Amino acid sequence: MTVKAMTAKEVTKKVFNKEELFILDVRNENDFNDWKIDGHNFEYLNIPYFDLLDGVEEIMDKIPTDKQVLVVCAKEGSSIMVAEMLSEEGREVSYLQGGMKAWSEYLEPVKVGDLKDGGQMYQFVRIGKGCLSYMVVSNGEAAIIDATRMTDVYLDFAKSINANITHVFDTHLHADHISGGRKIAEATGATYWLPPKDATEVVFNYQPLEGGNDVLIGNTTINIHALYSPGHTIGSTSFVVDNQFLLSGDILFIDSIGRPDLAGLAEDWVGDLRETLYKRYRELSDELVVLPAHFMIIEELNEDGSVSEKLGTLFAKNHGLNIDDEAEFRTLVTKNLPPQPNAYQEIRETNMGKITPDEDKQREMEIGPNRCAVR
Repeated sequence: MTVKAMTAKEVTKKVFNKEELFILDVRNENDFNDWKIDGHNFEYLNIPYFDLLDGVEEIMDKIPTDKQVLVVCAKEGSSIMVAEMLSEEGREVSYLQGGMKAWSEYLEPVKVGDLKDGGQMYQFVRIGKGCLSYMVVSNGEAAIIDATRMTDVYLDFAKSINANITHVFDTHLHADHISGGRKIAEATGATYWLPPKDATEVVFNYQPLEGGNDVLIGNTTINIHALYSPGHTIGSTSFVVDNQFLLSGDILFIDSIGRPDLAGLAEDWVGDLRETLYKRYRELSDELVVLPAHFMIIEELNEDGSVSEKLGTLFAKNHGLNIDDEAEFRTLVTKNLPPQPNAYQEIRETNMGKITPDEDKQREMEIGPNRCAVR
C-alpha cells in the first residue's frame, strides 16, 4: 500500500466539519502534552518515534481499522517512516505533510460577514496556533488586522479578489507570534499602524493609532477613536468596523479574557483591563459581533470554522465579564496565568524591529500553543 500525505488544509476541514480522525502522534510525550492537533471528534495515541524503531507490531491492536489514521511528528520525516511501517503491516494510513511545523503555520480564510456598502469581512484562522487575523475589503481596497508572519497568504488572497492592500494594523505589540504587518506594508506600500504606547521601543516608522482615528477602506470606515483599550498591553486598541464588528485584539475572547502580564506588568495593568472590559466595552452596542485576535479551545469555533460572538452574549456568558468583586477579578487575572508563550521576549523584540531572526528561528520561536488568555 502507498502512504498518502494529508495536508494541514485537509486536516483543518476535518476539524471544521467535526469529522472523526485517529491521530498517532510520534513526538515525545512532553511535546504532545504541551500541544497537539485539536479536533471535536479526534482520538489520539502518543507513542514516541524512538519506541517504534524496532517495528510497530506491538501497537497494531491499538490502531483502529474503522477510522482514518494520521501519523504526526514535528517536521514530517519520522511520521513517514512510521506510516510506511504501518502500511507494510497492511494498514491504510496517512502522514501529516510538513508535520506540526506546517500545522502551526496554516491559515484558513473564512468569510465572517458582509459590510453595508457591499464589502466583506474575512477572518484568517490559524488553526494550529489559535491566532485570528482579519481582512476588511471594500470597493477594491483592503485592510489587514493582526497579520501573522505568513504574509504570502494575505497577499495572494487580496490578489485573488482584486483588492489592493492600503492599510495594515496591529491591535497591540504581539508577544506570542511574529507580526507580518510591517512586511506586508513594505510589500504593498500600505500604511502600517501601531498603538504608540506599545511602540516606544520600535526602530521603524509607523503611523500612530490614536484617539480620533477614522480610517477609510474603500467605502467602509474603521473607527478607532473611542476604543483605546489597555489591559493586555498598555497600548491595546480595539476597532469598530462598519458599526457591525468589534475587533477586540487580545482584550476579550469568546471563552476568556486577555492576560495582562506579557510585559511583566500584570499588577500594574489589571486595573486597565477591568476598566476596558467593564466600562468601555459596556458602552458599546450589544449587537456588535466580537472578532478576537485568538481562540483558546476548539469549542470556540462556529459551525463554519469561524470564531465570533455578539458582545451581548459574551456579557451574559463569559465568566471574565461577570466578576463583580474587583479584588476577586484582580486575583483571577494575576494568579491564574498559564505559562508564558515560548520565546515571548524575543518575539516582542522581533516585532519592535530590534532583532531579525531567520525563518527557521522565527518558526522555532513560535512553536507551541496559544497562551494569551487568563485561564
